[in-house]
Amino acid sequence: MTEYIVIVALVAIAAIAVYQSFGQVVRSQTAAMARELAGEDGSEQSRAAQAAADTAAAQTAARTLKSFTGNGAAAQ
Repeated sequence: MTEYIVIVALVAIAAIAVYQSFGQVVRSQTAAMARELAGEDGSEQSRAAQAAADTAAAQTAARTLKSFTGNGAAAQ
């Protein structure tokens, strides 16, 4: 039972991290799909999703494990 709780906790932590990185992308893509299904133009939301994805990718590339230990400035 304890092992399952640990696994569920790790999955939850991973899901939170992914959502924080890509949450705006998911919201923008969902909004674009909803507008398209309603017969409206969703290109603005698609562009917002692409911009959010680019921002998330840049943030991900800029962070390493040293960013979280306080030694990030010393390595640069």
